[in-house]
Amino acid sequence: MCRLCRRRAERRRLRFDKGGPGSNHDLNAPCQVAPETESRSNVPHPSLTFETRLQELVRQIYPAQDAGALGQEIAAAFWPEGTHRRKRARRPGNGLWSERDAVLITYGDTFQDGRHKPLDLLYHFLRRQMAGVVNGVHILPFFPYTSDDGFAVTDYRQVNPQLGGWEDITRIADAFHLMSDLVLNHVSSQSTWFNQYRQGNAPYDRFFYEAGPDDDLSRVTRPRTTPLLQEVETRMGPRHVWCTFSHDQIDLDFSNPEVLLEILRIMRLHIDKGVRILRLDAVAFLWKELGTTCIHLPQTHAIVQVMRLLCDFSVESVVLLTETNVPRSENLSYFGNRNEAHAIYNFPLPPLILHAMQSGTARFLNRWQAAMPPAQLGCAYLNFTASHDGIGMRPAEGVLPPEEKDKVIETVRKAGGLVSMRSTPDGGEEPYELNCTFFDALRMTFAGEADHHIPRFLCSQTIVMSLEGIPAFYIHSLLATPNDHDAVAHRGMNRAINRHRWHYPDLQARLTDPSSTQARVLAGLTERLKLRAKQPAFHPNATQFTLALDERLFGIWRQSLDRHQSIFAIHNVSNETVTVSPTAVNLIDGEPWLDLLTGEEILPVGAEIPFAPYQCRWISNRA
Repeated sequence: MCRLCRRRAERRRLRFDKGGPGSNHDLNAPCQVAPETESRSNVPHPSLTFETRLQELVRQIYPAQDAGALGQEIAAAFWPEGTHRRKRARRPGNGLWSERDAVLITYGDTFQDGRHKPLDLLYHFLRRQMAGVVNGVHILPFFPYTSDDGFAVTDYRQVNPQLGGWEDITRIADAFHLMSDLVLNHVSSQSTWFNQYRQGNAPYDRFFYEAGPDDDLSRVTRPRTTPLLQEVETRMGPRHVWCTFSHDQIDLDFSNPEVLLEILRIMRLHIDKGVRILRLDAVAFLWKELGTTCIHLPQTHAIVQVMRLLCDFSVESVVLLTETNVPRSENLSYFGNRNEAHAIYNFPLPPLILHAMQSGTARFLNRWQAAMPPAQLGCAYLNFTASHDGIGMRPAEGVLPPEEKDKVIETVRKAGGLVSMRSTPDGGEEPYELNCTFFDALRMTFAGEADHHIPRFLCSQTIVMSLEGIPAFYIHSLLATPNDHDAVAHRGMNRAINRHRWHYPDLQARLTDPSSTQARVLAGLTERLKLRAKQPAFHPNATQFTLALDERLFGIWRQSLDRHQSIFAIHNVSNETVTVSPTAVNLIDGEPWLDLLTGEEILPVGAEIPFAPYQCRWISNRA
């Protein structure tokens, strides 16, 4: 029996002790966890020193280098003169987060008024609307850039002057846990680094990955349909540089250790400015090797392990979050063995929740969730439905049948959404992501029914709040922002549909009008998030079990780490009234049970519990 299956078995024993639901899981069945997460070969022995562990990783990544000398350079890059590291590594545990944690995702210029710095307006919104609602803020790339709304960085050490300055970033960091983007796979074609590369100036002359048009690139995994290689003129003649995402985003060459050292210096800058969560953007594509898929290569995982090792010895509590929009087993591999990411995005959630709400059945969401392993000790999922990018369809591979994915795509199109494609190894194309605000994506169902729009949307976001992990909410979900087709036409890219920039006075007026869609949705989500933050059973690592209920319901049982509180979080994803017997969820007789969302008393041996269309209930033994 694997380690996680043993952990599951122990959790089931605890559930029986406290009256939680049982399980039909066969303990002798094959483990559902990706093989990469079960290997113990890379688990560092606790007696190994920092230097020894670092040198082992350096040998994996750069076998031709002097591991001792390069290890010293890595430490000096992350801890320059005047900074210090811990004597002992921070041990994995559940103390990096709690049920009070929730994250807001936003661009630095989401709010504008033509008078104030956008970061000033963001700070005002956070203090006025988000205090006590979320305690973390992910400000998407706030550096000077040339394209992709910040993900083609020209200068990693400056704040985009159109947003504000470092003083504005640190002010937000003083009030909220701040997440920033470490855009480490590529830089802008107009950056100083790339201009120096074209001039042949060291060290930048070896900073970018080159290949030839005759090289075999057939196995390379692509997230886009644009040509992979771009010919550029340099002082040394024409060169073909690698562009995973666009021709304005030139991939760095991490086989040159100087690139890693520079990225680590930038990590230190972020930390010194108050950042406490580092999002490793597009990290899966870091290492290139001709003849391979160039995704998830062993050197990529070893680089993440180097970063985790540095964070474990950092005086500051720093959380690493990997952004890997890929199928489940590939995504889970970035937990490593508690030695890579602290947190990973739960990427299958957006398409699966979208399907459940559009179809009126949680069958596929239930099946997927029941097979998901609990996060390892010291690790957590980041749960979300929407982000600045679209709703990724790759994570639905192997989970949603093709005909069900087609229905989701068609329904999103009817709701005014768009579809972006990616290239496949056989030269074809397939849907990569849906471009639509999540609020508008739920405007329609498979049946075309448009009633219950706001309750349907609130239900989708309540599922995110209920699951094991840390919930994160894109600003345009909190504000029920509609699709911005004018931005698509003006800016010429599909993703602009979900990156609306609000005129701040107009938004403030809407939020003060209780009848407006924005005020209704924000109030509904705010109330539930504040309530959630008080429930120990919603700790990101609290026990979770998927309930076997009517397919129109998605239900999970959560139990606090101290086993004192249980919550049965049940969500009706359909437009029909559904009833559930209290005995079906195994409520303990003799204990008072209360629906935290409505205040209703629920009797363990009483009448059937009704669920109105899209109603959610948090049935708990402790208020």
